[in-house]
Amino acid sequence: MNHALCGLAANPALPSELVDRLITTADEDIAAGLAEREDLTHAQAAALASRIEQSVVRLAERGLLTADDVDPAAQPLAALALLAEGAGRQAWARLLAADPIVEHREKLAACPGLPPEVREILAADADIRVVVELALWTTPDMAARLAEHPHAEVRCAVASNEATPPTVLAALITGEGLTSARWCLVCDREETPFTRDPQCPRPDCDLPPGALCDGSHESTVHQTHMNALWNPATPTTAVLGFADHPSMLLRWPLAVRTDLPSAAYERLAGSPEPGVRAALAANPAIDDDLIRVLATDPGHDVRRSLVHNPHVPLEVLTRLAGTTKIGSTLLSRIAAASHAEVEDLAASPNPAVRMLLAERRDLPSEIRDALATDPDAKVLKSIAPHPGLSEARLRAMVNRHGVRVIAKVAKNPDASPALLEDLTRHRPPAQKAFREVARHRNATAPALLACLSDRQARPIAAGHPDLPPQVIVELLADDDWQVVEAAAANPSLPPAVMSKLMP
Repeated sequence: MNHALCGLAANPALPSELVDRLITTADEDIAAGLAEREDLTHAQAAALASRIEQSVVRLAERGLLTADDVDPAAQPLAALALLAEGAGRQAWARLLAADPIVEHREKLAACPGLPPEVREILAADADIRVVVELALWTTPDMAARLAEHPHAEVRCAVASNEATPPTVLAALITGEGLTSARWCLVCDREETPFTRDPQCPRPDCDLPPGALCDGSHESTVHQTHMNALWNPATPTTAVLGFADHPSMLLRWPLAVRTDLPSAAYERLAGSPEPGVRAALAANPAIDDDLIRVLATDPGHDVRRSLVHNPHVPLEVLTRLAGTTKIGSTLLSRIAAASHAEVEDLAASPNPAVRMLLAERRDLPSEIRDALATDPDAKVLKSIAPHPGLSEARLRAMVNRHGVRVIAKVAKNPDASPALLEDLTRHRPPAQKAFREVARHRNATAPALLACLSDRQARPIAAGHPDLPPQVIVELLADDDWQVVEAAAANPSLPPAVMSKLMP
């Protein structure tokens, strides 16, 4: 891989004529960068697609290609990419439905808006992988038909399709009204009864671990149930019976559903697995009584999930703040706090509560400034990136707490060039601060040069446009490929050097 050329491909200042030259010699890696360019013209996109077909998907997603740019017979991947974006021609779908390459027919089966006759062809495909892909994405009427497919893997895919009619999803769970499936991936290949050893040594065995079939396709049926339970279109009445199921994998999806009655959530709260209870704790549909029960749960993950619940009562949240590892994140309930609640939180004697509030970036100036003088470093680390803080307040934080807050101060969007330079000279140094300074819009050349001394900040600084051009050129010979790529992508790289880098 030529990292300098990969960087050039992403350089926003690369002249159009050099973009043209790069397209003519691009490999897949370079093409990936070129496909993301904001200034790529339609003609350049078409030229890139004709040279590197793998770039077509991204070009189609960005709307840079049209149907007139593609020959489906010569560029099937390009045609499939446009069909996936709804920008292809229906005649292409008919052509590609007969493509001898299975992977192409699979991609076609996932495309929206396929003509009915094409769906019929794909539903009858000799390769089950194509039918499975169709079942995942097809229309309600076809999904209902494929729910009766004799292969259990197809039914399993239907259970994941959110367009599948609710009554059909319920039938896939209960089996009522459906004939029994005749095959699954296991009995397709093995004599039953068969159970795949998780440590199966056979190199040709691609069955999932634990796959088993005694003629009733157990593992595929289990997966079908799981898919249907995760599917939001599955009726509530069809899933309630799984709240006490011995399989955690079948209870877990119920814990995140928001359409169950309170009694079902209470049953799920008795699950022995912390993962299920943690999923339940984050569910915005559980009531305050259950929230208070889960607030006393011994599982750390359960309590951590609970504080992220947007409907957790504020008094429960503040009680958990001091005993639950939350980290520097803005919680939904904190973000939704009223002005009166914000004032109460700011006055809390618990620094962990004040820290959570300080993560908001829309605080009234008087509360923001008060938190900026908080004696607790945790609170200062949260408030330091808040816009609007004066330089004096930011410097006061550094003077009081040094390396504990420097990286967060460097993250403040209003940090001045002089302050950023001083942060890079602080002793002892704060390594994380170099990374923040290196990506800061106000970073000066002296600050960026200091950042180059830090291994992790060096690639970031190499891409900063305020780095001196001669330094950028020197970094093109760096031992670290990330630095080379960043330097080549730097818009301040002299155009003459760009030209010299071209093949």
